Amino acid sequence: MPVKISHVVWDWNGTLLHDNEIVLAAVNEVFVGLGGTAITWPDWQAAYTRPMRVSYETVLSRSLTEPEWAQVDKLYHDRYDALLAKSGLAEGTLDVLLGVAESGRTQSLLSMWFHDRLTPTIDEYGLAPHFTRVDGLVAEVGGGSKAESLVRHLEAQRLDPADVVLIGDVVDDADAARAAGAGSILVSTGAMSREALEATGSLVTDSIQEAVALLK
Repeated sequence: MPVKISHVVWDWNGTLLHDNEIVLAAVNEVFVGLGGTAITWPDWQAAYTRPMRVSYETVLSRSLTEPEWAQVDKLYHDRYDALLAKSGLAEGTLDVLLGVAESGRTQSLLSMWFHDRLTPTIDEYGLAPHFTRVDGLVAEVGGGSKAESLVRHLEAQRLDPADVVLIGDVVDDADAARAAGAGSILVSTGAMSREALEATGSLVTDSIQEAVALLK
């Protein structure tokens, strides 16, 4: 059944930004740096969860100390940032954002990527005018849940969660939306398998075009 909604909150990595290749390269930088071996994209999809620390511990088959986790997070993001220029927007992103605006809906962006790296990237792609608000992670170490961030994001815009749908690519997006009282649509273009996404009970599509079509 189509979702009736007045505001869309977009996820960034794996949803509007197609960055799977550089994510895998950054992940493997961590595993090799910790004495492990490189893995494949399906391997990472199978291990991916929130908190992110658990994903790495699953692959490494051991627990990480707090200092180790801080090191992992830094290794990952340093490599990711170095490769960022090799990524690009998901196919049709601009047309999709324009279409949502033309439908009379507002839209914003919420990412668990660091805010001071997110906002310049959004500006480089010329996307900022499409969003009423852009929020990234303000903590020094990432990998946590999106739920609290989404609540703050909606409250800052005085939005009723019942009128909002979050479009993202991982289970954490669905969990965050549910915790905040919003709806969710997941796209199978990012870090998790379609089977894992469908298990959330959220609507699952194969593209952002299909996701916004459900808003009509």
